[in-house]
Amino acid sequence: MANSNDDQLIKLAEQGALSELKQQIAQGASIEQRDRNLRTPLMAATHANQIEVAKYLIEQGADVNARDAIQDSPYLYAGARGLNEILEMTLSHGADLKSVNRYGGTALIPASERGHVKTVKILIDSGVDVNHINKLGWTALIEAIILGNGSQTYADIVTLLIEGGADVNLADASGNSPLALAKNKGYSNISDILKRAGAK
Repeated sequence: MANSNDDQLIKLAEQGALSELKQQIAQGASIEQRDRNLRTPLMAATHANQIEVAKYLIEQGADVNARDAIQDSPYLYAGARGLNEILEMTLSHGADLKSVNRYGGTALIPASERGHVKTVKILIDSGVDVNHINKLGWTALIEAIILGNGSQTYADIVTLLIEGGADVNLADASGNSPLALAKNKGYSNISDILKRAGAK
């Protein structure tokens, strides 16, 4: 019986059914219930970008750092996916800036890789370590170069990371510098930005 109630609350969160969700919580359903993937209602709402539901759950004290089965939290997922409204709510309610995903990366690394310019700015302004190195030996700057497409979006992210204190000479695990990686990809615009920032 508990499992079906837990699943129901999580489904309501995912569907954005705020009034029904409030009713379930008023009747005693826990906002920290888990489904088989260890998702909380807040995690389900975050997955579906259900902003009003996420806002309500966070205001009710839902844990923005609760981990699911693949080690994502509402904070990490919102950052990685560029869900800025939910991200900002998690940041103002105790998001652990040092927390890392299953790849050992902070929220800033996937945000940079996926081209979420505004998200990158939000995370840098929040104080996330711009030089954090993940399990692959990559920083946010390196991911923006090697997994990005060299477009203006990624040039903007590189600029934001540098302005936020990214070490332009911090190499990957194989010893390749950001500048060498950008040159290898043929990204002259990014190479120029790196050189102006003192990259070698």
